[in-house]
Amino acid sequence: MLSRATRRATLAQIRHVAPVPPAAAPPLVARVYAQVERDFGMLAPPMSLHAPAPEALAAAWLMLRETLLADGVADRAVKEAVATAVSRGNACPYCVDVHSATLHGVARGREAAAIAEDRIADIADPGLRGVARWARHSGNRPDAGRTNLPFVPELAPELVGVAVIFHYLNRMVNVFLTDSPFPPGLPDALRGTVTRVFGALLRPAARTRRAPGRALDLLPDAPLPADLGWAAGSPPVAQAFARAAAAIDEAGRRSVPAAVRALVESELDRWDGRPRGIGRGWADELVSGLPAGERSAGRLALLTALASWQVGERTVDDFRRDHPDDDTLVGLASWASLAAARRIGSWLWTPRLSAVPRPDDR
Repeated sequence: MLSRATRRATLAQIRHVAPVPPAAAPPLVARVYAQVERDFGMLAPPMSLHAPAPEALAAAWLMLRETLLADGVADRAVKEAVATAVSRGNACPYCVDVHSATLHGVARGREAAAIAEDRIADIADPGLRGVARWARHSGNRPDAGRTNLPFVPELAPELVGVAVIFHYLNRMVNVFLTDSPFPPGLPDALRGTVTRVFGALLRPAARTRRAPGRALDLLPDAPLPADLGWAAGSPPVAQAFARAAAAIDEAGRRSVPAAVRALVESELDRWDGRPRGIGRGWADELVSGLPAGERSAGRLALLTALASWQVGERTVDDFRRDHPDDDTLVGLASWASLAAARRIGSWLWTPRLSAVPRPDDR
């Protein structure tokens, strides 16, 4: 009922591309939509924005479902805390609103509010406080020797996976969605009430058990890339990210000129997670060496990967003049977003170093 009631409103939140309604969805999109509505409780706009590029849609869903939603070893409330804290760190107000509402539905109110409001020091549970702090700052490259995780290694595939998919989704959402799922102009005095009501609506789906691996057949089998080695401890998570990475890499080859891909990868090699600058001048300078016809793609890809909140109408319109189709726009943004998210994931997990010890090992 929630999904049917919100379909039109959620599709209206999508910018820059034409929404794909369920009634007009091609086969792969229809399959993903059905799974999203079943497992998430509604047709979530961070998923449906991908629909013009069906394989990118399936890839995003695999990564989200098999980390955040599917049953595993990590508690759903802890995973929602990671999602909310990562989104706060990436200045993605839409994702903060959605996942803080879900967190209110599955966790204690005070701790949910502390995470949503960026008051991590106020979290009473020291374990949850450590995870939230780690997630909040996960987009910053750690100093040498500061790579241990605040949880046992068995949790790494799911919690690092949630962090990586939200570093990806935050970028896509900043580019393609409105600032909030809530009505525009909602008074601050009502936001807490609306958040709690929204969380109550999402609670039944969030508390329903979801068998892992059910989405994997949406995309073909693929080997796990070395930079996604943190996922190896969970076969469903490993396969989700392996298949998703292969699909989005292929979308990148179709949508992003080779010189642009090389430029973005080179900048990611030097990136430490900090913002590149207040304006967009840094991106203009970097693309100046590209062929004239590739500069708009280079600018959009760099901003999406490194400063997604700076992508505006002009940046997208410039790209659209040379590449008018929605598939190419979503494919480029998807490739750039995952390239940055994968790089962050490689900072978060060093298999030679142990995570925090178990209590019985101390």
